[in-house]
Amino acid sequence: MKPRSIKTRITLWITLLVVVLFSLMLLFAFSMSSSVVQRTARQQLADAVRANAALVSFADGQFAAGEGFAFSRSGVSCLVYSKAEALLAGQLPVGFSASVPFENGTLRTVESSGGDWYLLDLWVADGWENGVWLRGLMEVPDVSATARNLLLAAAVALPLFVLAGALGCYFILRRSLRGLDAVNAAASSIGEGKDLSRRIGPVPGGRELTQLAENFDGLLERLQRSFEAERRFTADASHELRTPVSIIKSACEYAEAFDETDEERRETLGMIHRQADKMAGLIGQLLALTRLDQGTETLRPVPLDLGQLARRTLEDQNYDAARLRLALAEGVTVKGDEALLGRLAANLVDNAFKYGLPGGTVTVEVRAENGEALLTVADEGPGIPAGQQEKIWQRFYQVDAARGDQQEGVGLGLSLVQRIAQLHGGRMTLKSAEGAPSAFTLHLPLA
Repeated sequence: MKPRSIKTRITLWITLLVVVLFSLMLLFAFSMSSSVVQRTARQQLADAVRANAALVSFADGQFAAGEGFAFSRSGVSCLVYSKAEALLAGQLPVGFSASVPFENGTLRTVESSGGDWYLLDLWVADGWENGVWLRGLMEVPDVSATARNLLLAAAVALPLFVLAGALGCYFILRRSLRGLDAVNAAASSIGEGKDLSRRIGPVPGGRELTQLAENFDGLLERLQRSFEAERRFTADASHELRTPVSIIKSACEYAEAFDETDEERRETLGMIHRQADKMAGLIGQLLALTRLDQGTETLRPVPLDLGQLARRTLEDQNYDAARLRLALAEGVTVKGDEALLGRLAANLVDNAFKYGLPGGTVTVEVRAENGEALLTVADEGPGIPAGQQEKIWQRFYQVDAARGDQQEGVGLGLSLVQRIAQLHGGRMTLKSAEGAPSAFTLHLPLA
């Protein structure tokens, strides 16, 4: 069974809530109406009797009703009795036959054969001894009739009220959740087309739905980066590993097919060893780049002295000290990840030794200039032509064979250097020319 939409479910719940609230309101109205009707009837009786009492006068000890005296008004019957309780004026209402003693100023409920009645007696004095009794009678209202009228009105109004509320609620929800429909449609379209480059963008419906769309777009952005990094890693690895694997395979086949001498066997094993080292380096560099691209390698920035960092890196790598020329200023502080910046410096120095002149000097300099911390690594190599200087940051790109021994590298070191610099808010620059030394410089903001 297909689940109901969120609009339908919310509408049903709100409709149920409306029915419950309407029923509670009806019950409250019924209980209030009963007491209100009875209280109103008693007040009406008291007002009518007191109004007539104000109009009573006496002439020679005889009762006289003034102008405006009403014996019957709005369901209230007023009777006049003598001090001896003899009826002087007025007529008992039909249905009242009870004999009730007089009690001045007390509004009572009495039972009669015709039903229940409200009764109020007032003594109107004429001097110290004489006077008359005013008795007001009013039939107790039939509350059940009021209840029936309320129930009848509710039976007619409730369906219309609920229907109008449900339609209004559904219309409001439909307008409010248009953004959710847009998100759903975009997600379905992206899923069917498998196009992670598409984005939902701004949607109507308020802050929450806009935030949902932004979060969804952020998720798509991260997924796209992950898939692209995985695809690039797969393509790069399959392309670059093909050559060393072929060399290793050929060497093994040759060793199996021919009876090699000890010297040839050592040469074959050395070749296999070199190619295996190259493959291990390639895979390590590819994994490092992939982690940086995906953002899975967490950056842990701390204040670092760039000169001390460079010195520690050079000592750890065990380079030929006779070929190093150092100019490492102290107190050049940056904020960065020690491991990543150490790898950057090591890659630059490795590059300088690898592609510089055999036996040439490599200069490593750290200085502060124009509000930036600079790490420069320079070699004494044949230089890089101007037309190739922009391409050296690309993956697997290598300059022509005149620049060093190309078999030693895989063309990923400078790509990794550039990516680390970008993660730290910095940049890499190159100063070189064909036939002249090359100097790579890392620019980082000073801490």
